[in-house]
Amino acid sequence: MALISPSRRIRRTPFSDGVEAAGVKAYTVYNHMLLPTVFRSMEEDYRHLKSAVQVWDVACERQVEVRGPDAGKLVQMLTPRDLRGMLPGQCYYVPMVDETGGMLNDPVAVKLAEDRWWISIADSDLLLWVKGIAHGYRLDVLIDEPDVSPLAVQGPKSDDLMARVFGDGVRAIRFFRFGIFDFQGRSLVIARSGYSKQGGFEIYVEGGDIAMPLWHALMEAGRDLDVAAGCPNAIERIEGGLLSYGNDMTRENTPHEAGLGRFCNTATAIGCIGRDALLRVAKEGPVKQVRAIEIDATALPRCDRAWPLMAGDRRVGQVTSAAVSPDHGCGAAIGMVRMTHWDAGTALSVVTQDGPLPARVRDGFWA
Repeated sequence: MALISPSRRIRRTPFSDGVEAAGVKAYTVYNHMLLPTVFRSMEEDYRHLKSAVQVWDVACERQVEVRGPDAGKLVQMLTPRDLRGMLPGQCYYVPMVDETGGMLNDPVAVKLAEDRWWISIADSDLLLWVKGIAHGYRLDVLIDEPDVSPLAVQGPKSDDLMARVFGDGVRAIRFFRFGIFDFQGRSLVIARSGYSKQGGFEIYVEGGDIAMPLWHALMEAGRDLDVAAGCPNAIERIEGGLLSYGNDMTRENTPHEAGLGRFCNTATAIGCIGRDALLRVAKEGPVKQVRAIEIDATALPRCDRAWPLMAGDRRVGQVTSAAVSPDHGCGAAIGMVRMTHWDAGTALSVVTQDGPLPARVRDGFWA
């Protein structure tokens, strides 16, 4: 496989020294930054994530900071989720859409104060869209990418590790809430969230100068917990139905097609730019939608392209992410399937680059 040629357009992170010392084997590029994808092997990383605790460099989850008197108004314009009841200290998963209702990103919004928000983005240049909206509507806000680099702690032993570094108070953080905790005299936002189903936290490290001291502190405190450097694991995220923007949904899809309708309060999200388009979609319903797909296989090629889903000679969708699940002994996949064939149990075939394989629609994901 070809290597990534480093340049200033592909940025290292404040944790890259630790990642390299831990023996990273592969990267991808995410928001113009390096994101580790493998340390030992995909399966070994998967097993370890499910049994111990990992520290993830997810600094590529860049923040779009919105602050000023019109901050709340602007954030509501970006999403069909009704934010009126959101309080400082809460985190919301917020599909963000354009004027056609197409998905632009699926970030987590962190409400620091009534007039200050962080939008923790997936892989897209959302900052440019937000700045354009603010300028076009002449809103009284400042928009920037702050020096904030998330570090995730994920796995069943994550509470124990975090308590050793930040104190037992960290255990009381509720899901999708955050608290402020001290590290070496610096106040850090810590949320109970993360891109896995194993539970854990995301630390919003404000200031790159304390990134490696925090990395080393977590590694030292977790020696007897079998702590290790890790990263979002493709197998585990597919089992859990965690979608990847740019892979499983794009600007061509609405939140309803991506199975995110439960995060849309389109009727009451007054001001959302894509509201009118989404009201029509909500009324008529999507004609295709994300589904869990089980593939009859114990080995799969790399899913680096869309695999057609076929019902006989008719294409009825596509598989967008796939991997073999060690725990379930089958191919686990995320697919976009037409409504005529999305019912659980529907038999299909998936056409990989190595040939077709039997598949079926599942009634939900594996975790």
